[in-house]
Amino acid sequence: MMGKSLAEKKGLKKLKTRETIKTVKQPIKRPFNDKPEMTKAAKKPRKKSDDKVANDSLLTSGHSLKELSNSVNQEEDIFREPSVFDNLLKALGSGSEKLATLYKKSESSLGDAEEDDLGEHGPADMLEQTEEDETGDEDGNSDAGDSQDLEISGQTILDEPESTSSFHRHLGHILTNEEVDELMKNKWKFKWELPAISMPVSRWAGTGDQVSMETNSDQNYGLMQKLYNHWLDIYKTSGFSDFDTSRQRFFFSLCSSYRDILHCNKKPFYLKGNEEDSSIMDAYIMHALNHVYKTRDLVIKSDAKLAKHQEGNKEEVLRGGTFLDQGFTRPKVMFILPLGSIALRVVKRLIQLTPISNKANVEHMDRFSEEFGTGDVEDDDEQKDGSSKSQKPAKPADFQILFGGNNNDHFMLGIKFTKRSIKLYSDFYSSDIIVASPLGLITKIGEAEVEKEKDVDYLSSIEVLIIDHADVITMQNWSHVNTLVEQLNRMPFNQHGTDVMRIRPWYLDGHAHFYRQTILLGSFLNPDMNALFNRLCVNHAGKVKSMTEYKGVLPKILLEVRQVYERFDAPSIAEADDARLDYFCKKVFPKIKDSIEGGIMLFISSYFEFVRIRNFLKSQNASFCLLGEYTKQSDISRARVWFFEGKRKIMLYTERAHFYHRYKIRGIQNLIIYSLPERKEFYPEIINMLDGSKNMMCNVLFSRFDHLRLERIVGTSAAKRMLSSDKNIFVFT
Repeated sequence: MMGKSLAEKKGLKKLKTRETIKTVKQPIKRPFNDKPEMTKAAKKPRKKSDDKVANDSLLTSGHSLKELSNSVNQEEDIFREPSVFDNLLKALGSGSEKLATLYKKSESSLGDAEEDDLGEHGPADMLEQTEEDETGDEDGNSDAGDSQDLEISGQTILDEPESTSSFHRHLGHILTNEEVDELMKNKWKFKWELPAISMPVSRWAGTGDQVSMETNSDQNYGLMQKLYNHWLDIYKTSGFSDFDTSRQRFFFSLCSSYRDILHCNKKPFYLKGNEEDSSIMDAYIMHALNHVYKTRDLVIKSDAKLAKHQEGNKEEVLRGGTFLDQGFTRPKVMFILPLGSIALRVVKRLIQLTPISNKANVEHMDRFSEEFGTGDVEDDDEQKDGSSKSQKPAKPADFQILFGGNNNDHFMLGIKFTKRSIKLYSDFYSSDIIVASPLGLITKIGEAEVEKEKDVDYLSSIEVLIIDHADVITMQNWSHVNTLVEQLNRMPFNQHGTDVMRIRPWYLDGHAHFYRQTILLGSFLNPDMNALFNRLCVNHAGKVKSMTEYKGVLPKILLEVRQVYERFDAPSIAEADDARLDYFCKKVFPKIKDSIEGGIMLFISSYFEFVRIRNFLKSQNASFCLLGEYTKQSDISRARVWFFEGKRKIMLYTERAHFYHRYKIRGIQNLIIYSLPERKEFYPEIINMLDGSKNMMCNVLFSRFDHLRLERIVGTSAAKRMLSSDKNIFVFT
């Protein structure tokens, strides 16, 4: 599931997108924003494509899914142009007599509905019966008194005033056309900065109004009372006492502001950063729980008020717009995580942070522990290599911690909260939280594109998206993240039990992505993360990001190695790869070609750069061997022996191969870093492989577009001097 499983995912094909118009005889399948009236041109039968897309290609497409717009010629109304909401109601009333009848029945039975789930209810409860009884034996009926006092298992939760609640302010704000136009421009100006708690060389920068650093424990920092009390008890039990000034409390305040957050200087748990990583994890989990429970309480409160009205008045009351408290589907929070072991860590902590009275029963916990827990660890690849078996070096501690558990990178899990239980493996449409890996979710998206009976409409109403350990995901396939984020908050194709009279207007207007909060967390920042944060995160509440001054990792080099940095010019970021290859071919390779001595290792960060260098060396009939993330184990063993014995002059070694295997390459006499590694801790590891070399020299190629990587390795101040200097050669010893 690691290097090799990812290696076969380069066949890039565009996923086919489902057309939404069927023949007249079939039920019309369309997004909610399509009008029910259709001209003859729009009623043509759907043209079936003979092309078939292989599942493996679907899972690994590096391209964004392109949504085909429906060519529906809509008839004009000379009196009044109907709104999206009007069209939706008309579709429910006139599109099908059966649907209209069932919808009226659901209206009349609203007051008698059972209320055990923490989610949203609608007419689909009558259209599609679930296999299990939602209420089970946990709760008989949802009494009006229970809803009226907003009780959670016996404790009354006092609502904070909507005027001061960031939850209500964020979701209750209605965007003007001018605000939408500004958000579409993707232009953000960071106006303020704050020092980062417990991170002396870091600071927070944000747009809009400055986040307050003041403590307000009297108001529970926006948390529901029971959640706050439980979190505080756990915090004190862990031996801490300064909750109000803690890192996790401040980060929770950032999360509860509902701004998009980019925090890519988080020290991960596997790099001696367990306390910091756990603090951040606790904060975003509490924010997710708070969002789920507040959403639930808002729905219960509305249900209780509607139950008091007579049957004849309910439709009129609903049309008044007072009870707009739902989205298209129930799932509101999504966690994107790279590995099964990390998902196990997050979900277990999620259960621990849930109040005791709300987790009297955790369903399918045994199955979860079995599937996500530590299984039989596969034999290490190096143990299969006879050349290194006798003197196999120990793997670094961070590798053992990160990959010592479940390394599955293909999973997806629904979590549902009821009054007294947590249900793991719940159906996605009845879940409150979805936990998935990028590959697991992209698989579902691909299946929905090919199989007409499947869809991913449960992604339409995600309001909080949390991507943790983004640095590990970059070692998998970052294009999956771009694809899945683009799929969020689209108009659904089916109703899925939505009570359309209670859908928030900005969902119907197609503005849900302007209300989605995205929290992106990792140990380093790269251009791909920056692009996603700037292009696909358009939250109307604004943005917050961490900024760091790096000291560099040069002191961690144990050997006295002369490191020569050579700067090449690149006109633009689009031409940087070509400029790097051109510089290598003209300036670096001639020296290698004329050299009699072998033992030259080329370290390359990107697989695409790896392929280009491989093809160039082939064209030059050079003596070389390969050690990449897609290289077969038998070929790797052979290449390492050839390189050590001098039978091959050059070895190509990629960063992803090092990430997944952490090989110790022997026989290196000269090291050329074609492109700097993303992960700063790899730099001293690679340099220290020169142990035993006669030359003790390393050449590094860089350009002004490598600023993020460069500053992590040599330090922020040194990187600035190197990029602005008139000189092109810099030496570190």
